Amino acid sequence: MRAWRNSDYKLSYEYSRRLTKEYSKSFYLSSKLLPQEKRWATYSVYGFCRYVDNIIDNPRLRTPFQLERELDAIKEELTLAFRTGESEHPILNSFVRTASLYSIPLNLPLELIEGVRMDVNIKRYKSFDELYLFCYRVAGVVGLMMTYILGYSDKSAFYYAEKLGVAMQLTNILRDISEDMQNGKIYLPLNELEEYGIEESEIVNEVFSDKFEKLMAFQVERARKYYSAANPGINLLEKNSRFAISSASNVYSGILDKIELGGLNPFNGRVYVPGQRKIAILLSEYFKTRFTGSKEYAGEVNFDKVLG
Repeated sequence: MRAWRNSDYKLSYEYSRRLTKEYSKSFYLSSKLLPQEKRWATYSVYGFCRYVDNIIDNPRLRTPFQLERELDAIKEELTLAFRTGESEHPILNSFVRTASLYSIPLNLPLELIEGVRMDVNIKRYKSFDELYLFCYRVAGVVGLMMTYILGYSDKSAFYYAEKLGVAMQLTNILRDISEDMQNGKIYLPLNELEEYGIEESEIVNEVFSDKFEKLMAFQVERARKYYSAANPGINLLEKNSRFAISSASNVYSGILDKIELGGLNPFNGRVYVPGQRKIAILLSEYFKTRFTGSKEYAGEVNFDKVLG
């Protein structure tokens, strides 16, 4: 297929690759474990998701109404592009091509747009059920779209992909509590704050206490349960896809380890998995391929480029 080399799509695929490299170094690193076809398809999916998410993450001087209009515009162009099979939009050009090649249904990227729209209008979540819908839309559906690209042996792989996406989004939320509050948002469910006796003002003023530590321990444990729930799905993927997803899962869940090592205090600054640790995980997953006979998979990793 090699759509990323086609002159009609080349610039758009490259744009998506650059967005992936810029905004998700962990995801970009893990994608190196994929065969070229799947790797470039992955860039186009992530590029689309990041482009839409940036509309809200980088609101510029636009009002909520104007941001929603922007979402409406890309939704309309996306729907039309799926119908016609083409788009001159710099990010949709490659994404629609990938969606066509891998049979990604339109309802999934539309769900993601609605998830981003939630982020325009919703600053608080009353319960975990409400938060789960948000996590599903902005991250779970990413896992579902990726499953079409990665290949699978059983449709239950989609169930597990959703859980992994939710696990990663919950991890983001726990990592970014302080940063989100600066933007006026609290993602931790309000009924759970109440259950642990925590006022919103304690988050606003970054007050860490024994009760907040207990709340964080509960949140971290829940995120871990979603990673555990997702793990069986990795073996349902095509062999040359498994270790990239295993690597991504291990890197991201490592953020939870860092939160715990920091005493579960989300106000101590944003935690991250160091580059050396990411490389160690990637190497570990790479060498697993040497013992599975997946030569196509292992042979495509250029570590000079990865480490560079």
